[in-house]
Amino acid sequence: MPRDGKSSGEILIRGPWITGCYHNDPRTVEAFTDGYWRSGDAGTIDADGYLKVTDRVKDLIKSGGEWISSVDLENAIMGHPKVLEAAVTGIYHPRWEERPLAFVVLKEEYRGQVSGKEILDFIAPGFAKWQLPDEVIFIDEIPKTSVGKFKKSVLREKYKDYFVNKSK
Repeated sequence: MPRDGKSSGEILIRGPWITGCYHNDPRTVEAFTDGYWRSGDAGTIDADGYLKVTDRVKDLIKSGGEWISSVDLENAIMGHPKVLEAAVTGIYHPRWEERPLAFVVLKEEYRGQVSGKEILDFIAPGFAKWQLPDEVIFIDEIPKTSVGKFKKSVLREKYKDYFVNKSK
């Protein structure tokens, strides 16, 4: 991978302290490639050789052959002063394979007072037009795991046909 701080790829790890397989576990085939453990994280390497973890591979959005970082979009949206939380996930799209869909929880005092356009206009300067979410859906709460991480799988499942139904 080029050391440009921009090109992204999956982080693979190998070394004497890393196991070479999962004992008697069929997941070994998915988790290891040529002796490297597939971390499930994506990252970049800068000119000095520093690794920056940028996203989970499963959360990257592939749209029209291009990769979009859900984490970059989420961080930008959460920079809006009226936003409490935001999750972005890739949803199947009949033309583009996947498109980003943003789920936003507003701070209590701003509920019902912010439009999706306001959110998209706020983040637009930091992204190419094709990277922007197609829509913003306002929700009361983002589903979370027992340790407080966003449970995007719940949103992906609930909205899996969102763009298919909109194109009808």
